[in-house]
Amino acid sequence: MNRIDRLTGMILLLQGQRVITAEQIAEHFEISVRTVYRDLAALGEAGVPIIAEAGIGYSLMRGYHMPPVMFTEEEAAALFMSGEVTEQVADDSLKQSLRSALLKIKSVLPQEKRDYLGRLKNAIGVRFRRSGNEARELSLMPIQDAVVRRRCLSLRYDAAGKGKISTRVVEPLGLVFYSRQWHLIAWCRLRKDFRDFRLDRFEGWEVLEEFYEGHAGFSVKVFLQEKIDSDELSPARIRVSREVFDRFRSEMPCTAMEEQRRADGSVEVEILTCSQPWLASWLLSFGTEVKALDPPELREALREAAMAVAARYAEDLAGV
Repeated sequence: MNRIDRLTGMILLLQGQRVITAEQIAEHFEISVRTVYRDLAALGEAGVPIIAEAGIGYSLMRGYHMPPVMFTEEEAAALFMSGEVTEQVADDSLKQSLRSALLKIKSVLPQEKRDYLGRLKNAIGVRFRRSGNEARELSLMPIQDAVVRRRCLSLRYDAAGKGKISTRVVEPLGLVFYSRQWHLIAWCRLRKDFRDFRLDRFEGWEVLEEFYEGHAGFSVKVFLQEKIDSDELSPARIRVSREVFDRFRSEMPCTAMEEQRRADGSVEVEILTCSQPWLASWLLSFGTEVKALDPPELREALREAAMAVAARYAEDLAGV
């Protein structure tokens, strides 16, 4: 990134934050803090009203807005591709919002860039295999909006997945994706405790007009860590060969908590699982291209599963 683009991006970053530190700016642009200071000084000399507060950070003077920014072809193409991917994997609420945003972006592009996107659309296709569970998919945006605005939700929930439905009002605190499912973390007024609700078990839901208060000290990360400590969730660390990593990532039952690439091209991945037996059976499908590193129970489950498969085929051969 050249300096002009970086200075423009720095204004946009400041415009999108109430306050931001020099260290955060340096991390965002992958530059040194000293370079950040020089760039901020250059922007100030150019008339950009930057406010510096000792021990707090930097912000733009209230009321200052940068004029509309023209997208490069690469930026426009990146937005287009994100829209194509979203069309395949998102729910209707997110699709509609992104379509509207992209339409507004296209309306301010010059004709040559609109023509470029038109040619790109005809040349690019994105297709994902669906889960077959589309009928149970939920609209995530209203739920995440309820989380942000602290609005209560009324749920009809199948707690054990056995068809026994309970109705409850919850105070939504976070959305998390793990073990191939979206989970709503919320305070349940029925159980008077924090609960983890799987969205695929919602039989119905409604955003209420009521707002809730409290839970200021609640942390979704701490809540999940407590579930790990209580054995409701288990962390697992797996080494995946370079040859199958793309498939591993596309089929992975949750978002990786950490990925570390090794010198030989393999990747060590840390994930959360609610079922080690299921994880062991899934890993077995990769044969020798994956290796379970932790926990020992997962390694033992994989060993036993592999031996059971080998024993079955040994019996078949013995009977020939």
